[in-house]
Amino acid sequence: MTLQTATLGYPRIGENREVKKALEAFWNSKSDVETLLQTIRAVELANWQTQLEAGIDRIGIGDTSLYDHVLDWSIRLGIIPERYQSFTELEQYFGMARGKDGIPALEMTKWFDTNYHYLVPEITQPLQPADFGDFLETVHRAQTVLGDRAVPIVLGPLTLLRLSRLEVNLEQAVSDLCDRYLVLLSELKNLGVVEVQLHEPALVLGDADNFKEIYQSTYDLLSRVGLPIHQVTYFDDLGSAYPWVMELPVAGISLDFTRGHNLALLKQHGFPSDKQLGVGIVDARNIWKIRPDSVLSILEEIQSTTTNLRIQPSASLQFVPYDATRETKLPEPLRNVLGFAEQKLEEIGILAHTLAGADPSDKLAIVQTQWQAFEQFSPVNPAVQERLRNLTVNDLERPLPYEQRKHLQPVLPPFPTTTIGSFPQTSEVRQLRVKLKRGEITQAEYEAAIDAEIAKCIQFQEEAGLDVLVHGEFERTDMVEFFGQQLSGFAFTEHGWVQSYGSRCVRPPIIYGDVARTQPMTIREFKVAQSLTKKIVKGMLTGPVTMINWSFTCIDIPRSEQAMQIAFTLRDEVADLEAAGAKMVQIDEPALREGLPLKPERWNEYLSWSVDAFRLAAGVAKPETQIHTHMCYSEFGDIIEHIERLDADVLSIENSRSNNETLFEITGAGYKHQVGNGVYDVHSPTIPSTEQMVQQLRTGLAHLPTEQIWVNPDCGLKTRRWEEVMPALKNMVEAAKILREDVNAPQT
Repeated sequence: MTLQTATLGYPRIGENREVKKALEAFWNSKSDVETLLQTIRAVELANWQTQLEAGIDRIGIGDTSLYDHVLDWSIRLGIIPERYQSFTELEQYFGMARGKDGIPALEMTKWFDTNYHYLVPEITQPLQPADFGDFLETVHRAQTVLGDRAVPIVLGPLTLLRLSRLEVNLEQAVSDLCDRYLVLLSELKNLGVVEVQLHEPALVLGDADNFKEIYQSTYDLLSRVGLPIHQVTYFDDLGSAYPWVMELPVAGISLDFTRGHNLALLKQHGFPSDKQLGVGIVDARNIWKIRPDSVLSILEEIQSTTTNLRIQPSASLQFVPYDATRETKLPEPLRNVLGFAEQKLEEIGILAHTLAGADPSDKLAIVQTQWQAFEQFSPVNPAVQERLRNLTVNDLERPLPYEQRKHLQPVLPPFPTTTIGSFPQTSEVRQLRVKLKRGEITQAEYEAAIDAEIAKCIQFQEEAGLDVLVHGEFERTDMVEFFGQQLSGFAFTEHGWVQSYGSRCVRPPIIYGDVARTQPMTIREFKVAQSLTKKIVKGMLTGPVTMINWSFTCIDIPRSEQAMQIAFTLRDEVADLEAAGAKMVQIDEPALREGLPLKPERWNEYLSWSVDAFRLAAGVAKPETQIHTHMCYSEFGDIIEHIERLDADVLSIENSRSNNETLFEITGAGYKHQVGNGVYDVHSPTIPSTEQMVQQLRTGLAHLPTEQIWVNPDCGLKTRRWEEVMPALKNMVEAAKILREDVNAPQT
């Protein structure tokens, strides 16, 4: 007996972030279009060859992107809003991604519950002509390398619609898109591909049943082309949609067996004998090797229900780095249990051979031994466990309720201005860390150079007229990594990069055991900054939920417990910042909402412990200490009561790309705490005018009392250049002054 193996996508940034570097060189006019495209194709070819050498039978292709795969499909399908139609080719593509000539970019938000951002399609009428030329050319190139193993990856039509801003009737949009998908499937059939993957992760959302008839009619139509369709789902189980999804006219269905309850659904309802089951058994969202006993047990249960199987990752491998063997500086017991993309390819093959009855050459036994060695390397921390056991409800409470403590906090002018925290990380700043790491400068020399950057940042903020300052975070590589590097239980890679969006790549930390603070983490830089100004400098911390949602977490410790462990470390830091003179402390939680389970019935459990973790970190603060938090690219309307329960004094939000929808959700719910209205998009190089920001603020003023409004960018400024930041912030301050004049003008 033989079992097929498959992949659903692969990391697409290049092993050494070649795509990031090529994009930024192109944007900075340091290379041309052809150089950029050659880089993309070289990365694509290397990915294909790696999967081919691993023996994968069905290799997903066509997922490599210049910026974002959802944007790619928007343009191919002709979903191009009118404001971009005067642009052509790459100018149009990057205009939609990043904004251009004062025209804002598409809204950006998280891809389901992952740490990847996609650009939200805007579907209006009429659509522009479809053009699949680039995709078909990629498929043809893949066939010359992979032959029949090449399986095109296509974003499914219903998932595309579910992720879009619809300004037309849903049925009409489905009809228009189906016509285009029919053309695409026919073209792929003419190329001789053996099957196509239609990715429909929207099927795992809690409201999938509401779209049952649309899925049925759509797939009845698409199946008539005669090209075998493998429908791919991931990130959760199908829930109540399982029975009717099994009846859709497709050749195969992929299910995620690493999240949700698909195994129970499979055992309850069975699986159609005329379809192939794509078994997503290797976790594509985390970096640990499989636990052999657990995985084999699940596979045996699946095999008892259906034998027409295909072994594969649970989703695209774009969410993990390339190769764990490159992490030679990690302790061997830890490195040996890490499974990045290449290791997961190997695991897929081992599992397929084992399940088919072949001899796995004791490879699974070796993995089991590696896990045993890791357990000895990372034992339980008794002090951390004792602190968790002694946690009480009182630890989660501020000393006074908001309405009482707000009168004790710093007095500022109307529309106080500030930033979210980070300022541009220039190449000179990044080079400082490289030199320190190489031993080319001493720790004292490094700190002196960082202090000089802080001084320049404070001086600029004072000159710009900002009311509340920050130190700029020049010592921080990443808002999670910086803290994790100072906490026990965290480990860091050298090459573990994954894509966040576009050219933005991050190296998520690895939480491998109990977490504890060994020393203060932010006090030195805070003291330096505060000594340079009489204005208030915010202490800047990353919240516990963001730290776990933006890390690869330990699989042996519940996420809720990991969040509480980190919250205790931040609680100690808040107390130390207060002792150092901090009057405001910002605890950022941009990732709180993105961690929501995809099924609403599981939200309350997650929100209960995640909000408690924030409250544990902030609960130690005195009433007169103002606690800020920041959340970006999130929808708040359906969780506003939990946002309120955070009990932060000031909540700053992303609002510039969402047409004020985020603001309206908050104000519509009667939110009483202060709100930082994100007045411009920091993910675009476009410098907003004072007039644009005045309009944004007046929209806020129409929905919030003056005393609740703060003025700030919608996110940190780390990725921007100083020549963009300086005029933008000066315009922002001027906008706040104009609003103050309006408020203070005598009434007639």
